[in-house]
Amino acid sequence: MDVSVAAWLVIAVAIAFANLPFLNEKVFGFVPLPSAGGGGAAQAARTKHFLLRLLELIVLYFVVGVLAYALESRIGNAFAQTWEFYAITGCMFVVLAFPGFVYRYLRKRRS
Repeated sequence: MDVSVAAWLVIAVAIAFANLPFLNEKVFGFVPLPSAGGGGAAQAARTKHFLLRLLELIVLYFVVGVLAYALESRIGNAFAQTWEFYAITGCMFVVLAFPGFVYRYLRKRRS
């Protein structure tokens, strides 16, 4: 795989995974939350709590990191990273999640 293709793949996956917790009500996009009262189809679907979305965002950050590390080691030598690298990429991941956050919490909903 070419270096630029691998870099763009990591960026695309990071954008998708950063917004995933805010764009659906399932955990990691495919695990449904249990219903609150065990009622039938008439009961409203549960919504994820913000802390669950934040935990999901942190886990998905590490999934993207593992993918990036795997692609980097496949291309050549993987470089050792210090805490500064993780602080910067963590902040970048949070910035990439901003559109999903705006869609979930700041968008005006018409009722």
